[in-house]
Amino acid sequence: MNEQFHNSDRKTNLHAPWRIEYINMLNNADEGCFLCRARDETDRDTENLLLWRTENCIVVMNRFPYSAGHLLIAPAGHIGDMTDLDDDTLLEMMQLARDTQKLLAHSIGADGFNIGINSGRCAGAGLPGHLHMHVVPRWNGDTNFMAVLGDVRVVSQSLSELYEQLREASAKLKLPGVG
Repeated sequence: MNEQFHNSDRKTNLHAPWRIEYINMLNNADEGCFLCRARDETDRDTENLLLWRTENCIVVMNRFPYSAGHLLIAPAGHIGDMTDLDDDTLLEMMQLARDTQKLLAHSIGADGFNIGINSGRCAGAGLPGHLHMHVVPRWNGDTNFMAVLGDVRVVSQSLSELYEQLREASAKLKLPGVG
């Protein structure tokens, strides 16, 4: 294996200036919850990357994705813990997880999915006050050298282009919450 990856005296810098938006979002909690903002700003769905609104939930694209098509499913209410969800919202979140799998398999050819909830900051929740489920599409053979050697992810499509693709596919598949 190439010695540069094992030489602890060397440091390789990977510049990712778009990550500053995420860091600033975490540090500026006084700006409010981005999920509540997406829910409330009904005239800004495209800017907020909000795909679907249902009776109890919203589905938004993750601005800081692990892979193209990384979606977030959240209760419409600002609820931080699963134990505080009513049964209808909990059921709807699971139904939306199913529907987002269908959407992503159809629209971008995902072969599999990682689906999970980080509950609490110590569990990795970047927004512990508003519970949300991650749906991360995966493809056969998608573990490549960037993630293994450099702890880097490569997202090959712009968020705005993918947003339009997912909205069109949602309408074709007649999935819920598409306005």
